[in-house]
Amino acid sequence: MRIAVSRPTQRPSVVLRRAGYSEFHDRQANQVSYVRRLGTYYYPRFHLYVVDSGQDLQLNLHLDQKQPSYGVGHQHSGEYDGWQIEAEAERLKQFFQPLPDQKHPTTVPT
Repeated sequence: MRIAVSRPTQRPSVVLRRAGYSEFHDRQANQVSYVRRLGTYYYPRFHLYVVDSGQDLQLNLHLDQKQPSYGVGHQHSGEYDGWQIEAEAERLKQFFQPLPDQKHPTTVPT
């Protein structure tokens, strides 16, 4: 699933870390992505790539149910739609919402 989000004031990696994602370096593809495990095991996990599209960011999200089984007929066990993906997309959008201006509390003269 592709999700368009506003560019945050912080680096996307910081926002994703707050959302529970860890940076994942794929040495074979020489690519950085982010994962969030759904339990104590490595799978299932949410997996996303951040694409800079100029003013905004695009998050490419899918759910890895198990480790890919490559070989004859590359098989990737990722799900790109469904209620779990939609719920996670909505959760992620909340983290990328602009924060309201934080103003210092005014002091009342005594």
